[in-house]
Amino acid sequence: MANRQPIPVYVFTGFLESGKTQFIKEILADPNFTENERTALLMCEEGIEEYDERELLHYGTALVPVESTADLTPNKLKRIEQKFDPDRILIEYNGMWKLDDLMAAMPARWELYQIVTTVNAATFELYSNNMGPMMFEHITTADLVVFNRCTDALKDMLYKKNIRAMNPRATIYLDDVDGNSEDYARNMPLPFDVGADVIDIAPADYGLWYVDAMGNPGKYDGKTVRFLAQVYVGREVPDGSFVPGRFGMVCCAEDISFLGFLCRWPGAKDLKVRDWVRVTASITVETLPQYRGEGPVLHASEVIPTEKPEEEVVYFN
Repeated sequence: MANRQPIPVYVFTGFLESGKTQFIKEILADPNFTENERTALLMCEEGIEEYDERELLHYGTALVPVESTADLTPNKLKRIEQKFDPDRILIEYNGMWKLDDLMAAMPARWELYQIVTTVNAATFELYSNNMGPMMFEHITTADLVVFNRCTDALKDMLYKKNIRAMNPRATIYLDDVDGNSEDYARNMPLPFDVGADVIDIAPADYGLWYVDAMGNPGKYDGKTVRFLAQVYVGREVPDGSFVPGRFGMVCCAEDISFLGFLCRWPGAKDLKVRDWVRVTASITVETLPQYRGEGPVLHASEVIPTEKPEEEVVYFN
């Protein structure tokens, strides 16, 4: 009987010369990643860095060129699967192609395991200024983001921009030219005291707190917070709960969205959408469908009406 197990798919995206090819070479050479698996490597663009097919053969990897988006069809991808019978599939994706096109074309057995985005730190601002929506998509869809070729000045710039605001759940690393890697989350300074009895979140700092709490919910388990927010209630919010949050702009005006947490409060039924309140609440970490996994759930001890802040929209840097 034919093997019908899912085939794990790893997608590597980013603009040309962002370091995708080098990153793939390194993980194929890593014995923790490669151990006698048959790998099909779909190459959707050719950069300056090239693959050595003899070296790929050593790692049980077949290189499969994909010339255009016209080749991204379920039938053509299925033929690749049938020809190479891989244990896993790596895709070096073209940074100018829409990721949705690939997702729509993946055959039934192909199971997306991870999206990795590589970014050349030296050209990040240039691409952000000229192709902001595409850069935003690369980062927001990723499970892992690697900024390479970082200098100290570029690291400072990336921290000031608070890249985690674009994708709180992604793991982000800053790699320098000497091969050293820095965990972005561990070095991001916070403007409030996480160790305080009551963590006071200033209105201007809500965005930073939201990103940190969503990315590291365990840090706030059992903590008490106080912050200013707008009320959201709706049919999808459970009885006895509401969602306090703020509208935040991550990249540009088109990307403004409501950023909030589920909050349990007996008086939730009396709250009105868009009212401004000051919330004091303890936090537990729970698994909820709204969070697609674990996330912070608030248990309010006080919800009082208040005036709106000077700046209603929050930013992240």
